[in-house]
Amino acid sequence: MSQRIIIDTDPGVDDAIALWLALASPELDVLGVTVVAGNVALKDTVRNACKIVALSGKTGTPVFAGAPGPLVREQVYGKYAHIGAFNDELVPDSHLQPQAEHAVDFLVRTLRQAADDNDPVTVCVIGPMTNIALALGMHPDVARGIKHIVTMSCAFTALGHRVPWAEFNVYADPHAAEKVFNSGVPLVIMPLDLTFQALIGADDIEALKQDGGLPGKAIAALLNAFDRSDLNRFGREGGPVHDAATIAWLLQPGLFSGQPARVGVAVSGNTAGYTYADFWHKLTTPPNAMVMQTVDEYGFFSLLRRVLSRYGDAQA
Repeated sequence: MSQRIIIDTDPGVDDAIALWLALASPELDVLGVTVVAGNVALKDTVRNACKIVALSGKTGTPVFAGAPGPLVREQVYGKYAHIGAFNDELVPDSHLQPQAEHAVDFLVRTLRQAADDNDPVTVCVIGPMTNIALALGMHPDVARGIKHIVTMSCAFTALGHRVPWAEFNVYADPHAAEKVFNSGVPLVIMPLDLTFQALIGADDIEALKQDGGLPGKAIAALLNAFDRSDLNRFGREGGPVHDAATIAWLLQPGLFSGQPARVGVAVSGNTAGYTYADFWHKLTTPPNAMVMQTVDEYGFFSLLRRVLSRYGDAQA
């Protein structure tokens, strides 16, 4: 039986890879894609989400527009925000449109029904956590409908990437992250510490381009257009594909290892968005998350190639 999931996202290159990975996986039943502002403005993240879903061929997967900005702090966007939505040369245009229902309303409705059915849903949060924080804040009962939240967020040993002290998804809305971290919902966190261990190189990009059908070609175009390599920081060639780790964990959790910790976030001051993990039990509060710390890089990219090649098989 397939796992029922909702993907909350702000596409984004690595968000696109995560979405295509999930939509190619019969093991996962993607109930909906909820979209938030983050990497780019909401109108652009929604456009990107629709283009991504359409290119997968899974056009029955509904897309919902959500929060246009963070709960409290001023708006911040990703590194390539000035570019806006993916151009049609990178990801072909589509006529797919978002649903009329707001993303938060969809989350509340779906998760309440999941609670009533005693069939909780996994929520993959791979953007700022505003949508899920709004759902939990306005309607705390929806927590019963969530099996766990799998999130690409936080930075502990790796420090930050958009700013020196924070991972972008948390930095963009630290108040939302605080709400989610304190919600009581079980968390699985893929921090930068882990995603920096799996760097995609030229050979894997070429394999996706050759074998991954139209999504594979789009992934190669996106990765080549938005180079994420940083030889000085990573010490070797290649760049991370952060958000794909959340879907890979759902598909093959044995690729990852981690340990429980109490995770918290600074919501104000010069280091707003800074996250900590109490691995060594210095606090009296119990763990609220399983923090993933290592990944089998070869196995991770083997999984990506294997799953994404289904698009090539379908389009052959």
